[in-house]
Amino acid sequence: MKIFLTILSFLFFCTIASAQATANFTASATIIQPISISTISNLNFASIDAKEGGDVILTPQGERLVLGDVELSDGSVVTAASFEVIGQPGTTFSVSLPDSRSQLINGSEKMVLKDFTSSTGSGDLSTGKTSVKVGATLEINPQQAPGFYSTPTPLLVTVNYN
Repeated sequence: MKIFLTILSFLFFCTIASAQATANFTASATIIQPISISTISNLNFASIDAKEGGDVILTPQGERLVLGDVELSDGSVVTAASFEVIGQPGTTFSVSLPDSRSQLINGSEKMVLKDFTSSTGSGDLSTGKTSVKVGATLEINPQQAPGFYSTPTPLLVTVNYN
C-alpha cells in the first residue's frame, strides 16, 4: 500500500508539474508615408553684367548679394530653388545639398556654382508637409561671355527621415 501511495503521489505531482497556462497577444505595425520632395522653382540668378567678375550670392530667401565687380540687372525674375517636402506627420527630416562645385555652361563657356545653402538643414513635418529653399554662390569670370548659362545635369537635393 505504501508503494501504491508513493506511485499515486508521484503521478499526481507529475500531472501538476506539467500543467500549462496560456495568454493571448496581438501584433501590429504602422506603415509610414514615404518621404518625398518635389521641385516648386529652380535656382535662377537672373540677369548679371559680368564686368570684371566676382561672386553673386543668392540666398535661400531669394536675395542677391554681390562680391566683386559685377552688376545685377533689374527686371528679371530671381528665385531661390524651392521644394515641397511631404511625409509622415509628426516626424523630423534632414536635408542634404550638393556638396561639390557644379558648373553653369553656355557652349564652351563656364561658371562655377558653389556653396549651397538651405533655409533649413533639418525640419519637422508636424502637418505632413513643409517647404525648403536653396541658394548658392555663382562665380562669374571677368568679361564672362554673354548668353544663357545652365547646369548640364540636374542638381540633387535629398531629404531623409531622422
